[in-house]
Amino acid sequence: MFSLKDKVAVVTGASQGIGRETALALAEAGAKVVVAARNEEKLAALVQEIAGKGGEAFAVKLDVADAEQTKAAFKTILEKFGRVDILVNNAAITRDGLAMRMKADDWDAVLRTNLTGAHLCIQQVLPGMMKARAGRIINMASVVARMGNAGQANYVAAKAGLIGLTKAIAIEIASRNITVNAVAPGFIETPMTDFLSDKVKEELKTRIPLGRMGSGRDVAAAIVFLASDEACYITGHVLDVNGGMYLA
Repeated sequence: MFSLKDKVAVVTGASQGIGRETALALAEAGAKVVVAARNEEKLAALVQEIAGKGGEAFAVKLDVADAEQTKAAFKTILEKFGRVDILVNNAAITRDGLAMRMKADDWDAVLRTNLTGAHLCIQQVLPGMMKARAGRIINMASVVARMGNAGQANYVAAKAGLIGLTKAIAIEIASRNITVNAVAPGFIETPMTDFLSDKVKEELKTRIPLGRMGSGRDVAAAIVFLASDEACYITGHVLDVNGGMYLA
């Protein structure tokens, strides 16, 4: 069950956190995993780790905010593997600040990476998926896209936009047997949340019915499911992985 044997999967933002755990989980399920991110050193270590467990991985340096670099990266991927079966748009950044004081550069940077970057990657894989009449696209949204969050207007807007993008493209390409879904994690223990104080983390746990922050593995498991044949009749869906913090 949930076998991805010989599928080619691309994970952006794979150098750490949820992206890293997702790459490991996809490889364990049998996929050939392309790990993409800006940090080449961390990517190299991840490729070695996957290989050490008997999997196959390939690293590509990629800043999804750069359109030309994105095109070049996917050209390299397609030259090596011939196709992309699964795309996980996970790359994201934060530039937090109150809306009334937010700098235009901080707004633009977050939207460009978290939303436009996903769109650019989708454009690169769609021709091949449409020709094959098969494919899985999974976008990384967030619980804050569902409920809002003070001090993160740019991040919330980008992640909410990603949900809209997911639904729009799901409808556009459904006739080609390609599914497009989003995963919306809650508060997950990753480098992005490491800066939170213990006091803040404990307060957050009181708002989570399951009583704990999630792990990257929790999110990765949801992604493996959506990438699998067992999820073939699910598209345009947002899968919440938040311990009950937000109930749609």
